[in-house]
Amino acid sequence: MESEMKTNLQFVDVLNEWDPFKLSNGNYDTEIADTIQAIHELDNSEALAERIQSIYEFSFSSTIPMEQCLKIANELMLIKDNDSCTI
Repeated sequence: MESEMKTNLQFVDVLNEWDPFKLSNGNYDTEIADTIQAIHELDNSEALAERIQSIYEFSFSSTIPMEQCLKIANELMLIKDNDSCTI
């Protein structure tokens, strides 16, 4: 359980640093929460990238290019995979 919390905090850090709309830290709380839920539900980067794109598009009425979403999705999946490998 503690490991999952630590992993979720890593997700939050990565997503806060990402800042796709250049709003500065702290303006993405809802999107980050939705994205973390999606990370736990999905098992591949492409599906996660699509979900991330739709989460942010819904909130900001602006589309993030898919290659940016895929880049962040790959980074998040790497963290998820590393967490599931630790015992």
